[in-house]
Amino acid sequence: MRQAIQSALSGIERGAWIRFFVALAGLALAFAAALFSTVARQSGNLLGTAVLASLALLLAGVVAVTTVPYLARRVAVARVRDALDYDVTREGLVYSVFVLVIGVAALNTGNNLLFIVVSAMLAAIVVSGVASAIVLRGLDLDVSVPANVFAGSTALARLTLHNRRRRAPSFSVSVVPPRRKSKARRWRWERSSLTLPLNAEPGHEWLRVPDLQLRAGRGSSDTSPAIFTTPVYFPYVAARTAATADVDLRFERRGRYQQESFGIATRFPFSFLVKTRQIALDREIVVYPSVEPTDEMFEILPMITGEFESFVRGRGHDLYRIREYMPEDSARHVDWKATAKSMSLKVREFTREDERKLRIVFDNPAPDRVPEASYEKAVELAASLSWHFADESTELSFAAPGHGGSNDVYEFLRYLALVQPTACESVLDRLQVTDDYNVILTARPRGTIPTRLWACSYFIFMKP
Repeated sequence: MRQAIQSALSGIERGAWIRFFVALAGLALAFAAALFSTVARQSGNLLGTAVLASLALLLAGVVAVTTVPYLARRVAVARVRDALDYDVTREGLVYSVFVLVIGVAALNTGNNLLFIVVSAMLAAIVVSGVASAIVLRGLDLDVSVPANVFAGSTALARLTLHNRRRRAPSFSVSVVPPRRKSKARRWRWERSSLTLPLNAEPGHEWLRVPDLQLRAGRGSSDTSPAIFTTPVYFPYVAARTAATADVDLRFERRGRYQQESFGIATRFPFSFLVKTRQIALDREIVVYPSVEPTDEMFEILPMITGEFESFVRGRGHDLYRIREYMPEDSARHVDWKATAKSMSLKVREFTREDERKLRIVFDNPAPDRVPEASYEKAVELAASLSWHFADESTELSFAAPGHGGSNDVYEFLRYLALVQPTACESVLDRLQVTDDYNVILTARPRGTIPTRLWACSYFIFMKP
């Protein structure tokens, strides 16, 4: 029996019931204030009538704004549960003040015309709410984001708003970014002490008494960067059609950008409230480092290219075949012995002549080994070199701690987009000497680099 009661109580939303009973108490007080305002008006007390009538309207308004939307979101009806977020506009506040003033005047004077005016003004609020809710119903959103985005460059995304209704169009709709939710502060008692005199330095107080102090904990907020930060406006979406809008995206820093939901908002028709319907739609963009050539890249690129060409030519000693001379062949490849024997020009063709293998190695340093600015420059330089040599006739490969070993340049750019300094084994200790020429970005001192890598590598040292 006890377990059954506990299981039944566990399914009750305590916060919702507390708000419900608080709302009942507020409405009861508002009703009592309205009754006493009537009594005060009949007795000729105009000041008491105005105060009590205003208090009744104020209490009813507070309950309507703070409790009714909160409870409505918890109703187990699908259309109501697909709730709307309400934000009161400046126009709505001014309009509510006018309604309140005219309502107080109607209660004080008993003028039926004023009651009709108040009723019409309140009806306009209801009509606005119903019309804006109809505008937002039946709308579906589709978001297409680009696959490859580079920091500092502009990419194009597309928003498509579908109106699934058969007859009713939608007016003045905006696709807005989600709200950043922050956790509410939690108050708690913490052990403290009361000293006399107050704020005295330790050891100089006259009296110290154990005490408890009520403090609020810090609320944490969602700091993950969003993809869309500005609203996109759709003036009109006809029934059973779709409207599209292209949005320019620009990200200044590399990394992962996520967005789990979007909002469809409208002020239609009277701008009393901004109603927002949240749509769960998960999108992610991995922003690659910038690959724009920098001054540092222009300085080191000729040296890398020169040493790479020397390495390729130096290994071109394995004879592949001797063939007939072609007009485009160089005279330095002519084999004179074979020419003398066959009485026709012959040239040597080497196996390594066309095998241009380049490996870019990013030796990720430990945290606090290099400044953040130097680290970001090294990441951008590795991305720029990868992008530069990927466009040439070069067999490109990559090596880095935590990299899967894929030779796809986009996979390596994705790795560079998300990489952070990590305390792990240096990739240079297990790097094998192959036919590849290595371009190595590292923060290790020169004296700790294995000697086997010096003959086939070009080193770029991160500045500590």
